[in-house]
Amino acid sequence: MPALDIRGSVRAFALSLPGAFEDFPWDESAVVKVNKKIFVFLGAEGDTGSPGIGLKLMDEASHGHALTVPGAAPMRYGLGRSGWVTVPPAGADVTVELLCDWVEESYRTIAPKRLVARLDTD
Repeated sequence: MPALDIRGSVRAFALSLPGAFEDFPWDESAVVKVNKKIFVFLGAEGDTGSPGIGLKLMDEASHGHALTVPGAAPMRYGLGRSGWVTVPPAGADVTVELLCDWVEESYRTIAPKRLVARLDTD
């Protein structure tokens, strides 16, 4: 699946989560937020040269797994120290399902408990 299609699927999943909304705090670079806090960095729409999808993965196993993906790295600007990782949205080691699992983990880390509870009841 092409990287832009994967990005679109991840974006749609992220926006389906309770209270999630898209924002463009840096010109064309899209992020998805909950409660005014970013839980996914998507990069610029249509940018095939973008570095990847940024997620906050606090679970040690998930974080370690994400970093084994070729091209993945801790996020710049000091965010990597807080569990943020950038994962390329293409390649044999990454599926849409896996990225969506990581998006949900990032959401659960950032979102208020009342919204996370809605995930568990749906």
